[in-house]
Amino acid sequence: MHKSLQNHLLIATPSLEGSYFSRSVAYIIEHTEEGAMGIVVNQLAGMTLEELMGMTETAGPVDHFHANNPVMMGGPVSRDRGFILHSTQIGWSSSMKLDSEIMITTSKDILDVIGNDQGPEDSIIALGYSGWSAGQLEKELEDNSWLTVEADKNILFKVPVENKWQAAIDKLGIDIWRLSPYAGHA
Repeated sequence: MHKSLQNHLLIATPSLEGSYFSRSVAYIIEHTEEGAMGIVVNQLAGMTLEELMGMTETAGPVDHFHANNPVMMGGPVSRDRGFILHSTQIGWSSSMKLDSEIMITTSKDILDVIGNDQGPEDSIIALGYSGWSAGQLEKELEDNSWLTVEADKNILFKVPVENKWQAAIDKLGIDIWRLSPYAGHA
């Protein structure tokens, strides 16, 4: 029976050190028997919100409180597409409610307000996404590449980027460095 990990965080284990996903935390947007999609929420894209808005024709003004917000590299797939993970605020052309407190928007209309006080209270802007084909994520979980924990709005939106991985691990209450990189199957 398929157990969906939608609205969970994937936490990269030390077995992924040296890979694209090294010390990553990914928020799972969708997880079905056909595959999974997530947004990495702690890998910097190397630009600020103000820089991104400067490259977007339709974007509204960015206030000084939001100008230096970092943009995330959401994953290796479709890096030219933007995704805004945000606290609940309806009214956008292409939004999907992920739980009672979290939405994702892919339409440009939210960019008019994302950098000022008319936008959602909390947001993460990411370029690209992470995708897994049918059974791929389950196999990676069996191989001890990822740990999972129910999503936490505080970790997503309030914890500084550089501390998200450790905060997600702390939520599990384990010492990740004591985990074996090998899975046992009896």
